[in-house]
Amino acid sequence: MALVTYHVDEHDGGYAYRYGDVWSETFPTHDNALAAARSAAERQQLEGSDAEISFQLADGSWRTEHASGGDRPDTEIVDDTKASSE
Repeated sequence: MALVTYHVDEHDGGYAYRYGDVWSETFPTHDNALAAARSAAERQQLEGSDAEISFQLADGSWRTEHASGGDRPDTEIVDDTKASSE
């Protein structure tokens, strides 16, 4: 199963969470950013509807796959502000 890790850290004069290199909006406090990351992680666990998805590959061809609405990733939150203060 896939793992989605949200990192909470200082960003743009406040605090935010990120997944990979993509940052959320900036929050005024660490607690606000942490709560938003927890909310995002909880939403990742919600089941959706099955769907057929199509996407273009690097060579220009198209691929269609079945996406199961119940195939949800595990999530975790890493508070990078704590790691940098230790």
